[in-house]
Amino acid sequence: MTHEHIHPMIDKILKNIEKVMIGKRSVAELSIIALLAEGHVLLEDVPGVGKTMMVRALAKSVGANFRRIQFTPDLLPSDVTGVSIYNPKEMEFQFRPGPIMGNIILADEINRTSPKTQSALLEGMEESSVTIDGVTHQLEKPFFVMATQNPIEYEGTYPLPEAQLDRFLLKMKMGYPDMADEIEVLNRAQKVKPIDELEPVIDLIELRGLQTQIKEVHVDDTIKRYIVELASRTRTHASVYLGVSPRGSIALMKAAQSYAFMYGRDYVLPDDIQYLAPAVFAHRIILKSEAKFEGIRAEEIVDRVVSRVPVPVRRLVK
Repeated sequence: MTHEHIHPMIDKILKNIEKVMIGKRSVAELSIIALLAEGHVLLEDVPGVGKTMMVRALAKSVGANFRRIQFTPDLLPSDVTGVSIYNPKEMEFQFRPGPIMGNIILADEINRTSPKTQSALLEGMEESSVTIDGVTHQLEKPFFVMATQNPIEYEGTYPLPEAQLDRFLLKMKMGYPDMADEIEVLNRAQKVKPIDELEPVIDLIELRGLQTQIKEVHVDDTIKRYIVELASRTRTHASVYLGVSPRGSIALMKAAQSYAFMYGRDYVLPDDIQYLAPAVFAHRIILKSEAKFEGIRAEEIVDRVVSRVPVPVRRLVK
């Protein structure tokens, strides 16, 4: 899709990220789509391809409070959410907030910690709040989690439970840069760290304004039916044990609204749905064991479903 009609404010964020991330336009776009749709992102890839840099560049570009949680096997839920500590001077318990109390959170190597600690993120991701000692603390908006996991280090890792995976709007891979891009990475890193020189191009008030505007993007009934039909087909597919939930259908609609807004439209097209479906649906699908044995991937299932469901042809503009 052409970039000439991209929303000017979003274009500023993308160009800022591209000062640091070379050749990762589509990953940057998807990250911004999730941020604007008030969703969260799971980045799965090998070490050293720039997962952490992408999150930091995004946080700096929008002037957000960036917090990093390094997940380790001995990390406790209170290390994520915070803890109430008794102050003998004041004779009362005082809450000390954990690293989840930020705007953009990097949950680094999330599958290295126990499911109990992983679940400490769940309430924050779904409700934008955390409950500690029976007291609910609201998280400041925007609240955006970008989690990373390494697919090759199976030793000492805990697979993310389905309930946790379902909380991520999108899942994507970074991939290695091509040779020309990697040479440019070396050139830029030779004297200074590009991330250190990055300045905000919008502020949090403007970002919240964009998030509000996205909700006004029109989704025609034919598009909603198309989304539900795609989700429904994943549930009845012969290779699938558990298909996409209604939460997944909502996620695809929100992501499509965000994508349409990014390209200056106030309505969603079937093309938006087709483009985003693999990133939104694949991680929500649980394959049957025989399908895994045959080497079938969830992304392939989504591609097949998208290719077989008829595209709505009714005029979609309001």
